[in-house]
Amino acid sequence: MNQQSHSHGRDAADLTKNQSLVFGALSRAEGPLSAYTILDQLRDDGFRAPLQVYRALDKLMETGMVHRLESLNAFVACRHPGCDSHETIAFAICETCGKVTEISDEALENRLRALARDDGFTVKRAVVELRGLCAGCA
Repeated sequence: MNQQSHSHGRDAADLTKNQSLVFGALSRAEGPLSAYTILDQLRDDGFRAPLQVYRALDKLMETGMVHRLESLNAFVACRHPGCDSHETIAFAICETCGKVTEISDEALENRLRALARDDGFTVKRAVVELRGLCAGCA
């Protein structure tokens, strides 16, 4: 993996072996994966404990290469170049097929930040999850 990783400011070659394996599993996945699913997929690569997966996921999330879907307690590889520069990321999650679409919208980010500021709150990070049906399932 010598390619630049979606403009996240971190070259894939800089990843540890475990981080590369976890990122690869998420990049190949058709949908979000739980940490335990990742662990099961990577057992043949030497993964034995959930902690190995969680450590890799923590670093990958820190760099913006991976996102956590709170409502699903699952993870997806970033599919939106440059999203690490946004404090607000939205995901459209299809409740039928499980497809996840990453959405980054400056107007949404600005509006949410303004609403929070009006309430005296400073946003550090926000994840918006929209649940419904994708175009293919609607």
